[in-house]
Amino acid sequence: MDAPATSVPAAPSPAADAVAAVVDAPAVDANDVDAPPVADTVDAVVDTPSVDADVVDAADADAVGAVVAATPPASTSTATPALPRMRRARAHRPAPSFARVPVAGTARPPHRHWRQPAAIAALLLVLLLQLLLADRARLAADARWRPLVATLCGALHCSVPAWREPAAFTLLHRDVRPHPTRPGVLQVSATFRNDARWPQPWPALLLTLADVDGRNAGARAFLPREYLDAAPPTPLLARGQSATVAMDILEPAPRIVAFTFDFR
Repeated sequence: MDAPATSVPAAPSPAADAVAAVVDAPAVDANDVDAPPVADTVDAVVDTPSVDADVVDAADADAVGAVVAATPPASTSTATPALPRMRRARAHRPAPSFARVPVAGTARPPHRHWRQPAAIAALLLVLLLQLLLADRARLAADARWRPLVATLCGALHCSVPAWREPAAFTLLHRDVRPHPTRPGVLQVSATFRNDARWPQPWPALLLTLADVDGRNAGARAFLPREYLDAAPPTPLLARGQSATVAMDILEPAPRIVAFTFDFR
């Protein structure tokens, strides 16, 4: 006798229960959901432990897929408030130095690159001045350098050697004759002028005598105090200044007929 068929209740499936629970769940308005900030959502995703694919069976995979499919996407309107905060945070972050725009009144003064060249130029100038002062005696004897040396020493209150140019003395008058009352004595007179560009000391006067045969009978250099018969009134003979010489000398030989004057 055949036994009546008995209906066997189906074993409950975890996956089916999960799907039914998701399907029966009331719909949720996306605007009513307080979505977490984007940064919190990202941290939550990063902190979620990974699931081993070998452990999850096919039924569980279907359940997870159903849950994911049933979950409504987050509305973009919920994430909007987080964006202004991120923009404000970026706005407070200092920009790179090369991208900064200088603000009026806060710009730094430019770097003064002229200090080192100026110091070098000053040292070179001091060195040049020292060389000029140390060698001023020789340079003052040169007509090209004397004006500069004279100006420099005038500012620094240093002394400049006197200008010496014997060839610049011009003989204006000369005469040698026997003394009218003193035999064997010659009267010598001359007038000369300083034609140099600068004052110079009184020159030494060289007198050379010759006889009728043209032979030199004698020569002698007279100092200023000798041919002036006194000390010069001034140490220097100014430019264009004239002087007169008058003196008596012994005749070195008879019949002196020629004479010459030179300046030293």
